[in-house]
Amino acid sequence: MNYQIIFDKYYPEENEQRRILLEHSRRVADKALELARLHPEMQLDILFIEEAAMLHDIGIKECNAAGIHCFGTQPYICHGTIGAEMLRQEGYPRHALVCERHTGTGLTLDYIETNNLPLPHRDLVPISLEEQLICFADKFFSKTHPEQEKTKEAALKSVAKFGDECAEKFNHWCKMFL
Repeated sequence: MNYQIIFDKYYPEENEQRRILLEHSRRVADKALELARLHPEMQLDILFIEEAAMLHDIGIKECNAAGIHCFGTQPYICHGTIGAEMLRQEGYPRHALVCERHTGTGLTLDYIETNNLPLPHRDLVPISLEEQLICFADKFFSKTHPEQEKTKEAALKSVAKFGDECAEKFNHWCKMFL
């Protein structure tokens, strides 16, 4: 797979939205690759990690998030499932799973239903080690300031606001990947 071809298909214009997405995705990919290389014992799929990390947020183009130059009609919370559908249509179902499972530390069915989120009613949590690693690396970079890597403490704070379960999962990933 050449992720650049897919990226260019959905983001053909040089604009601020593309710049933000490309910078954010590159930083997430680099962080995930750095962490993957620290753990050869995990036998992670390095090529897949780079591709999926570069495409994990491809669905933002359909969302309404003016702060990151996205002027679509869908709620931002849907960007993962939108991106997943895009990648399934391109023939990349494994990459699609990363898209739909990377929000927060993953969204459980209970969380989706309790918060009445406009998402499929099923668990959307990272399962494979590669999915977990990309999701973890994503927590260190925002799209509003993609050039700044968050500290472990700041990343934890950003996920902890979604509950103790999210904070626990993040801390578990710290032990696994750092």
